[in-house]
Amino acid sequence: MPRVPADRCSRPSVDRSGDRTGSGAERWRFETLLSAPHRLAFFTGMALLAAASLWWTSILLLRALGGAPPPFVVPPGAAHALLMGGAFMPMFFAGFLCTVAPRWLQAAPVSAASLLPMASAWVAGWSIFATGAQLDARVAAGGLAIVALSWSAFVVRILQMIAASRAPDRLHMLVIAGACAIGALAFWIGTWAIAFAEPARLALAESVLLHGFLAPVFVAALHRMVPFVHVASQTLEQRYGNAPLALLVGVFLLQPIMQAVSGDASIARAAHAIAFVADAAAAALVAWIALRWRARQNLRVRLLAMLFGALAWLAVAFALQAADALALASGQPAGGLRLAALHALAMGFFASTMLAMVSRVTCGQAGRLLSSEHIVWWLYLALQAAVVLRLAAAALPLRSAPLVAATLVWTTTMLVWSLRYAGWYGRPRTESRAR
Repeated sequence: MPRVPADRCSRPSVDRSGDRTGSGAERWRFETLLSAPHRLAFFTGMALLAAASLWWTSILLLRALGGAPPPFVVPPGAAHALLMGGAFMPMFFAGFLCTVAPRWLQAAPVSAASLLPMASAWVAGWSIFATGAQLDARVAAGGLAIVALSWSAFVVRILQMIAASRAPDRLHMLVIAGACAIGALAFWIGTWAIAFAEPARLALAESVLLHGFLAPVFVAALHRMVPFVHVASQTLEQRYGNAPLALLVGVFLLQPIMQAVSGDASIARAAHAIAFVADAAAAALVAWIALRWRARQNLRVRLLAMLFGALAWLAVAFALQAADALALASGQPAGGLRLAALHALAMGFFASTMLAMVSRVTCGQAGRLLSSEHIVWWLYLALQAAVVLRLAAAALPLRSAPLVAATLVWTTTMLVWSLRYAGWYGRPRTESRAR
C-alpha cells in the first residue's frame, strides 16, 4: 500500500468547548517552545517569514509610489534572494529534520533546547544582514557570516547523527545532509562576495542556495514521505528505483554549474544546450508523474490537492528553465523566462510545499487534523494567485502593478498563516482537539 497522508476526516476535529482555532485557552509561554524541536524552529521560521515579507513589501511599495528609492549597498535583487531564500526555509528544514531524523535514523530524540543557540544566532544574523544590506556591506557580510557559521554547525550535527545511525535506509538523509552542506557553502560564498564586492560570486551564491540547497531538500523529503512515483507507476519505481530522485537532484545541481561557467561565451552556450535537454526531460518526467498521481488520488483530500499543485509548479519551473536555456543556447534574448522560472520554483513549488507540510506537521503535533483547517486551504489558493501574479510581472517588467499585487497577496497570505500558527507553538497540545 502506498503511503498516503491521513487527512480524510470529513468533519472538523474540535474540542468540546467549540474551539476551532486550535490554540486553546492556555496562555502562550516561551517555555512551551522548548518542549519539541519543531515548535522552536517553526516559530523562528514564521517570525522571519513575516519580517522578511514585510521588509521586501515596504521596499517595493516605496519604489512603486515613485518617491526616493530606499538605499542599498548590496544589490537589492541579491539581498532579496538571499533573505527570502535563506532566512526562513532552513528553519522549517531544521524543525522537520529534528522531528523525523530520529525516526528515520533510529536515533535518540533531539532536545528543542539544544536548538536555541542556533535559532538565536539565526535571527540575529539575518537581522544584521538586512540592516547592513541597506547601510553597510561589511555589516551585511558579518550578519551572513553568523548565519553561515550557525548553519555549518547544524550540518555537522546532522552528519554526526547519520554516522552514528545503523538504520538500513539512510539514502534520503544523506541527500538532505549533502544539500544542507551545500547550503552552508552558499552562505559562505555569499559572505565572501559581499565582503569583497564580487557580483559574480554573489550571483553564484544565489544559485547554489536555490538549486543546490533548497530544491534537493524539498525533492528528497517529498520522495521519502509522499508516494508520488509509487502511485504514478509501481513499475517505474521497481525498475529504476531512486533514479527519478537522482535525475531531479542532478538537474538542479546543473544550474549553479552553469552559473559558474557563464563567463566564457562558448562554454556557456554548450552548457545551456545541455541544460535545455536536462530541464526538458525533468519537466516531462515531473508532469507525467503529477498527472498519473492526480488520476489515482482523491484530490478532495486537501493535503493531496496542495501537494499536487506544488508538483505541478515544479514541472512549470523546469519547463521555464528549459525555455530559458534554449534561448541562451541559441543566442536569443530570454526576456523574463529565468525570473519566471525562479519564482515558479521558489513561490510555486517551495512555498506551496512549505505551507502544506508545515501546516500538516503543526496540526498533527497539536492533536488536530489538517482537514479541519479550512483557512489553510484558502491561504493556499491565495498563494497560487500570488505565484500567477508574480509570473505575470516577470512577463511585464515595465508594469509595476502585477509585481505590487503579487507582493501584497504573498505578504498578506504569509502574515495570516504565520500569526495563526505562531500562537500554537507556545501553547501545549490539547488532546481533546484530536477527538
